[in-house]
Amino acid sequence: MNAPVRVHEVPYYQPKGDECEIFVTAQAKGLPLLLKGPTGCGKTRFVEHMAARLNLPLYTVACHDDLSAADLIGRYLLKGGETVWVDGPLTRAVRDGGICYLDEVVEARKDVTVVLHPLTDDRRRLFIDRTGEDLRAPANFMLVASYNPGYQSILKKLKPSTRQRFLSVAFDFPEPELEQRILTHETRLDDGRAKALVRLAGHIRKLSGMDLEEGVSTRLLIYAGSLIAGGMSVDRALEAAVIEPLSDDPDTQQALRDLAATVFG
Repeated sequence: MNAPVRVHEVPYYQPKGDECEIFVTAQAKGLPLLLKGPTGCGKTRFVEHMAARLNLPLYTVACHDDLSAADLIGRYLLKGGETVWVDGPLTRAVRDGGICYLDEVVEARKDVTVVLHPLTDDRRRLFIDRTGEDLRAPANFMLVASYNPGYQSILKKLKPSTRQRFLSVAFDFPEPELEQRILTHETRLDDGRAKALVRLAGHIRKLSGMDLEEGVSTRLLIYAGSLIAGGMSVDRALEAAVIEPLSDDPDTQQALRDLAATVFG
């Protein structure tokens, strides 16, 4: 989690609107950015793409229930018989002038937001109590966070006091033509089957009254397309990459199979 990623080749990303321009301006002005959207719609790929375009090191943190402020800032560790301070990914990003990306930030513990607040206003400072350091973020540093509003609950909600510290961009699944281009590029699948996969995804996303927390993601379509392009049958690829990941309910799975049979029939 502490190692930065600096990609020399810019990862493929198809803009859906003006999100690239907003990112560039936010980074230039030292403003934090919040990305909102469903799982698998391209938020992480977008950040990787922009970090490579701007030639900045990227520290990605997958937030979870046990993620604490110390995990981001750093801690003392025993190495070779002596106690040494080891920076966390947020501290490294501040020191290096890179991008720190907090994926699904609402999953982290509440003490994490306390650490972030001084970095998301005009102070742009990181206070490290354990070492007594008061770090001023350099001009290149950028804080980016993401979350899925569809998974928010009373216990998992981003407070307005935190949300209003960020610029915000809403993400959604691409329009069919754009999603087909993404699928073709990522999997080298032929246009006909790529178009059918996108059509199937559209039908699934419109379903209601089924045991589905969320529609099929572009990521899962890429998985399915990769399996098909690799020689797997369409039925087996859809089972492994779409039907099983979306639901454990037998009735819902059968309904998805029937829908797939209609689309690919």
